[in-house]
Amino acid sequence: MAITSRNRIRTEFSSASMSDLVFLLLIFFMITSTLVSPNAVKLMLPDSKSKTMARQSVTVYIDDQFQYLVDANKNGKPIVADLPLLTDYITTSLNGQPEDASVVLRSDKSVPVQYVVNVFDIVNELNSQSGQKYKVILATKPAK
Repeated sequence: MAITSRNRIRTEFSSASMSDLVFLLLIFFMITSTLVSPNAVKLMLPDSKSKTMARQSVTVYIDDQFQYLVDANKNGKPIVADLPLLTDYITTSLNGQPEDASVVLRSDKSVPVQYVVNVFDIVNELNSQSGQKYKVILATKPAK
């Protein structure tokens, strides 16, 4: 009397659950990638043909209501700052930074030049006090 086993070990691999998992991951990453917004403040940037890349330490926004907004925690939620608070924030953010650090200025194209010059003045004053050579870079969008 021969005893045969009923349970056979199969060497095949079922990939049905794997394709479901890949499909769900694809949907997850598609949905979360649309939620990420690199520019937290909606601005109409001026056009330019030049490209300048630099190490940014501070990002300052000037919106169409002529308010200064500072990216405080790099988390996408800028805080509204008046001129003295903006001066304090830029000074504390750039202290201890290397000489190639820069302030990125994202200004709406309808903003008067004086508001832009105020940010340049703050950085120039900090440069003269500390002996550093921090830069201000005006962000633009590509020209059509």
